[in-house]
Amino acid sequence: MIIVTTENIANYQIKEIKGPVFGLTVRARGLGKDITAALKGLVGGEINQYTEMLEDARKQALDRMVKNAQAMGANAIIMMRFDSGEIGANMSEIVAYGTAVIAEPVES
Repeated sequence: MIIVTTENIANYQIKEIKGPVFGLTVRARGLGKDITAALKGLVGGEINQYTEMLEDARKQALDRMVKNAQAMGANAIIMMRFDSGEIGANMSEIVAYGTAVIAEPVES
């Protein structure tokens, strides 16, 4: 699966647009991570517990988006983006979205 953040794929031609596609995940922070992060916030520096959680969430959202695009019959996703938001006091949503397309290599 080709995934790009641009409208076009270098050396490929878009043959068919399948439509919007997304992958979503919602993660909750655990009490242990919140306590550790609060302590780390006092001294400064990267909060590894949250960094790891958000990185895993983005990977999962991306994997789900690819799975949905494959179900639509696409072989590429253009204009891919991430978005995030808060749900309640300790949950975050991460969504990966883009446009599912069929792209074919341009013959020169």
